[in-house]
Amino acid sequence: QVQLVESGGGLVQAGGSLRLSCVASGIIFSINAMGWYRQAPGKQREWVARITSGGTTNYADSVKGRFTISRVNVKNTVYLQMNSLKPEDTAVYYCNVMYNSSPPRTRNGSWGQGTQVTVSS
Repeated sequence: QVQLVESGGGLVQAGGSLRLSCVASGIIFSINAMGWYRQAPGKQREWVARITSGGTTNYADSVKGRFTISRVNVKNTVYLQMNSLKPEDTAVYYCNVMYNSSPPRTRNGSWGQGTQVTVSS
């Protein structure tokens, strides 16, 4: 069974930065795409970024140029570096296993506990 553990969230002022981490187990990490999603209060969960097994990255338009996704396969870990944060980035952030093909799609139905990111104005 896939297990996903996110960490690194917190409270930051607008314009600040945070780095999220997600450790995955129960999968062959290196052959899977990994991605980040977020869910703001009262809104549906939305896709944020994806990194394929080959290292290709894709981003939602709302975060392009500000967020960077990366991975370290030997650590079964995917990261999300978030810069120039805005209040509208406030959400619970989740990682998950994704398909390598487009469009970006989750291939695992279960989710971790997420990590809260709060950006104050």
